[in-house]
Amino acid sequence: MSRTMSAWRRESYGPAVGMTLEHIAVPVPRRGEVLLRVRATALNAGDVRLMLGDPLLVRPVFGLTRPKHPVRGMEVSGTVVAVGPDVVGAEIGEDVVGELVGGGGLAEYVRVPASRLVPIPPDVSPEAAACLPIAGGTAWQALDLAGVGLAPGTVSRVLVIGASGGVGTFTVQLAALRGAEVWASCGSRNAPLLERLGAVRTFDHRESPLSDLPSERFDAVIDVAGGMPLRELQRLVVPSGHVVLVTGDGGRVLGPVPRMLRAAVLSLGSRRIRPLAAKPRPEVLAKLLELVADGRVVPVIDRAYPFAEASAALAQLEAGHTVGKVVVNAP
Repeated sequence: MSRTMSAWRRESYGPAVGMTLEHIAVPVPRRGEVLLRVRATALNAGDVRLMLGDPLLVRPVFGLTRPKHPVRGMEVSGTVVAVGPDVVGAEIGEDVVGELVGGGGLAEYVRVPASRLVPIPPDVSPEAAACLPIAGGTAWQALDLAGVGLAPGTVSRVLVIGASGGVGTFTVQLAALRGAEVWASCGSRNAPLLERLGAVRTFDHRESPLSDLPSERFDAVIDVAGGMPLRELQRLVVPSGHVVLVTGDGGRVLGPVPRMLRAAVLSLGSRRIRPLAAKPRPEVLAKLLELVADGRVVPVIDRAYPFAEASAALAQLEAGHTVGKVVVNAP
């Protein structure tokens, strides 16, 4: 194995146009870590926010004046090529998938805590597997937080706002699998896709406002798009229902914090509004891989870019018009 590797880097905060392909040292796995030969990297809205350093509130954690992790990409599938001390449950040559700490996926190699990795079933492609850790895991945790499908024999009506993105397409499929009647808000051109994924009704909330919907229509509202008035979202659910805020939208400085505080105040009674702070959940990732292997969940991939065009992949995501996921294949 070479001592150096190719990686897409940006040493300062800013748009995707500033990403450059560089040769850097191959990382050495530390205690509890493995080294992966990257096979595919899926990109998320979070990658764009960390690339831009937006909101400013995140910079004390991810780098005050420049990013601590100049290589983007947090969802990665790959092959284990080396293991650090005290690694249990990962073997050299094994194909695995997981969520990285901060980034690093747009490179030939990356080191990952072994505890975050799950083996990829033979029937699941590296590209499909890479879509699951964050996007699929977030959708799963959002439905759990809303209580969708947790009580056996119950049928819920669920509204997914912003259903055509990475998290949204998984949310629609998983909610339908849990027996829910799924309504999806999306652009009109994406309606046929969402219906194939399990939505019984689709509409565009920009053309058919949420205010046109009757009150107490849903058991749960999963807001992936953001920007909706909280009281309007709250009005749509039954008294025992929940609104789950997946997006971290907000201002340039404080980001989602003011909206989260308003949500906490509005949730003092019934119809709770619950911001989601999704976490790496390897046990959930394993279940998602099983569903994909069985054909019950299908990762929607808008476009798979070659490694040489990784900056263009980030630029597409930055533009905000992606349907499903954007994936970058290994060099």
